[in-house]
Amino acid sequence: MPNLAERQPDIAAGRLGADDYARNFSDLHPPRSRHEAFVESDRCYFCFDAPCMQACPTHIDIPLFIRQIQADNPGGAGQTILESNIMGGMCARVCPVETLCEEACVRNLAEDKPVKIGELQRYATDFLMVRGEHPFTRTHPTGKSVAVVGAGPAGLACAHRLAMHGHDVTIYDAKPKPGGLNEYGIAAYKTPGGFAEREVDFILKIGGIKIEVGEALGRDFTLAELKQDFDAVFLGMGLAGVNALNTEGEEAKGALDAVAWIAELRQAKDLAKTPIGRRVVVIGGGMTAIDAAVQSKLLGAEEVTIAYRRGQAEMKASLWEQDLAQTKGVKIMHWAKPIRLLADEKGDVHAIALERTRAESGGLIGTGEIVTLPADMVFKAIGQTFVPAPLNGAGGGIKLTGGRIEVDEERRTSMPGVWAGGDCIAGGEDLTVAAAQDGKLAAESIHRALSS
Repeated sequence: MPNLAERQPDIAAGRLGADDYARNFSDLHPPRSRHEAFVESDRCYFCFDAPCMQACPTHIDIPLFIRQIQADNPGGAGQTILESNIMGGMCARVCPVETLCEEACVRNLAEDKPVKIGELQRYATDFLMVRGEHPFTRTHPTGKSVAVVGAGPAGLACAHRLAMHGHDVTIYDAKPKPGGLNEYGIAAYKTPGGFAEREVDFILKIGGIKIEVGEALGRDFTLAELKQDFDAVFLGMGLAGVNALNTEGEEAKGALDAVAWIAELRQAKDLAKTPIGRRVVVIGGGMTAIDAAVQSKLLGAEEVTIAYRRGQAEMKASLWEQDLAQTKGVKIMHWAKPIRLLADEKGDVHAIALERTRAESGGLIGTGEIVTLPADMVFKAIGQTFVPAPLNGAGGGIKLTGGRIEVDEERRTSMPGVWAGGDCIAGGEDLTVAAAQDGKLAAESIHRALSS
């Protein structure tokens, strides 16, 4: 946000005291104590055909790991979790458990509260990671090598499973630090204390994995070169493009990409030096919109509004996340789409005009009613797009569907020797847990191919 604070008096850093920043950006869900974990694990029915396990994209054996916690074996519980999902520590913090495993918990049928599966998962994985011992070992080296593009959840999960099977893996990532979405795209209050970086270090303890940062596909190397130098390639580079509002005045200073802003905030060493407006408007209805809005409020913004073109039921952010935003003081305006950003004589945004909408005949139409909100900063959080250009031309021989890479059930692309997973594939769910599952499935497929 260069020069914004210098140009606008209503955008400023240091709005809060040091204690306020520390409190606002402390752990959203403080870890459970040993006693609390015992009490919560005792609530599990240990279902034989556990619906929570089926609801987990990585199919963690949830009844087993909770029983291990109950037996005072948190290390064993952590290993059970990581056998299915090596990103289990991060998923325990950021997974939308309220719409996955915890929503499927049978305790809900009795109008009871579900077992706090996510918090128990964190208890177990934290125990294992703090102990420092990696629970898995490499098998005998195979002499085969695999290139992984992208050091996010999909790439890391794929690399770890391949390394376990004895293959040598080199991960290439365009960012200066590995971790992908976990390092750059998640709200700071969800993973404080540098957890994303610590989890990467933990994963690398398996051995056989080398990470090259600052190396981008299409700029520093080509897919053809990777295919020539390695026995297999996995693509997990996520979504590099950002959707535009396509509204008048979108170029006004103070209209920011929410994804880039969240990444900048995640890397900030001193939150007191991060400028924020008094009045902030966020456009969008997904997790990025929630994260941008909540963090704006936690930085000291006085008024924060999320504007979404449809109703509450259509928002991609879960009801729990929507409630979190509102408890933090964020207002959510449904049925409103941006039509114009208003700028002053210096080109700085000072307001946004929104048109009220309604659903009609399966579509969305404007009603003609205009609402204008004062705004010093406007965040655009209306989705990201896959950029196929790095694949060398129009997909580089890799088939795309809906603008993303088409894969089969084993995450194989249309190009022999190339697999893909995470947000860059058609049907990608924009979830750490789903990306980790993609990487795991692709790794097993690659291993079978290299072993045949």
